[in-house]
Parts: sequence; C-alpha cells; structure tokens
Amino acid sequence: MTTLRFPRGHGGSRFFVYATLIAFVAGSLFPFYWSFLVASRDTGMLSDHLPPLLPGGNFWANAVRVFDAVPFWKALGNSVIVAGTVTLTTVLFSALAGFAFAKMRFRGSNGLFVFIVVTLAVPTQLGVIPLFIMMSELGWAGHLQAVIVPNLVTAFGVFWMRQYIVDAVPYELIEAARVDGCSVFGTFVHVCLPAIRPAAAVLAMFTFMMSWNDFLWPLIVLDAGNPTVQVALEKLQSGHYVDYSLVLAGTTLATIPVLIVFLLLGRQIVSGIMQGAVKG
Repeated sequence: MTTLRFPRGHGGSRFFVYATLIAFVAGSLFPFYWSFLVASRDTGMLSDHLPPLLPGGNFWANAVRVFDAVPFWKALGNSVIVAGTVTLTTVLFSALAGFAFAKMRFRGSNGLFVFIVVTLAVPTQLGVIPLFIMMSELGWAGHLQAVIVPNLVTAFGVFWMRQYIVDAVPYELIEAARVDGCSVFGTFVHVCLPAIRPAAAVLAMFTFMMSWNDFLWPLIVLDAGNPTVQVALEKLQSGHYVDYSLVLAGTTLATIPVLIVFLLLGRQIVSGIMQGAVKG
C-alpha cells in the first residue's frame, strides 16, 4: 500500500495536507451525522435556537414508527432484489459487450459502439411513456420485472468496460488462450474477467447506487403496496405535516445497505481508482 512521505523540514506541508483531508472527511460525513442526529430526536429540535450536537435516544422508536407508517420491510426487500439483480446483469452484460467491442473484430462494430455512446445523451424521461405502455401490454405494470428488465444493461456500463478492457487485456494473452484451445467465452472467463475486477467493482458500486436511489420510474410503474425504498420514503413526507425525524430515520435505514456494499467492494474500488491514476 502506498503511503505519503514528506521530506524532513516540511512539517507545514504535512499539516496542510492532513488538515485538508480531515476537512473533506468531516464535510462528507456531516450530512450523515446530521440525518442520524435528527432521526434520534423529535422534529422539535429543528426549531431550537442552538440545536444539540449529540444524538438523542429516540432512534429506535422512530425506526419502529417508520415500519408502522409504510411497508418498509417490503420496500427494502424490493430494492435489494431490484438493485442486486440490475447490478449483476449490468456488470456481466457490460463486460461481455465491452470485451466484444474492445478485442473482437466484426462488421459495424465502430458504428454500433458510437450509437451506444450517443444514447447517453438521450434524457431518460423521453422514454417513460412508451416504456410504461410496453410494460402495461406485457402485464408487468405493478411488478418488479417492470423495473428490472429495462435496466438489465446500460450504455455507460458498456462504454466503461470497453475502455478499461482495451488497455487491461493485451492481445497476447488472448492469442495464448486461443492457442491453448480456449473458446471465445472461455477466453472471456479465464483471461478477461480476472483482469477487469477493479473496473467491475467500480461499475457494480455505481450501478447499485443508481438503482437503489432510482425514484421516478418505480414511482410510475409500481403499485402503492409494492414500492421500492425511495418510493416508501416519499410516502413518509406526503402529508400536510412532515415529521422530519421520521423521514430521516427512514433515510438512515435506507443508507445502511449502500454502506455495506461499499465496504464489500471498497478495496477493489480503490484498486481500480489507483490503477486509473497511474495509467493517467
């Protein structure tokens, strides 16, 4: 692991670097701490002239109220199913497509790749109405497959994996695998996949976060009794009076799975970022 080293006599530079890092970390963590602070008390603390800086003892009581107010367990389960499935399929299909575009030669590959990249400029909202009509015709409206199937692979995922595979997987390894008798899919599994784990981890993290935080499409296509976690959180603040301690208690609970995924993929994500920095 690479560590920062400063020459002797540069105590001021060292202090500035660490002070800057601490400030950035504190600024990043403060919204999470403030959410937990409000979630552990009642909404009345927001009107205090000097709000408290330490958490209260009402977090678990507010959490129980969240589960009583909306079907939060079901919403969490739905989001885990949707985000987990979309993440797995996006990483797999994007890696397969990226491998094909980066290392295989076929007619129209460049034009097809350009077309995929151009679709990134098309606003998602333009496809909401025709997509909803399609889901209704298939009988999927109100069911989780209406959220999962349209997001099985993304143009960004294909672009990301293709750009990484171009440099990470040399042609010499592919030719050696073919000489040893590997099929195209075998070459992908035994040569490509081990080399792209950092990029796959980064893509998995981004995809999971985007799917977990998706609000518009699940709100449109799912029933009120079968929500994802973001739709359930919206229901907590749909009345005339918004209980922010209740809303932020739900938000804190909804953040925990994302933090778990980040901890599981953190080492690979850092490895991918460091490799990109070295190559740059």
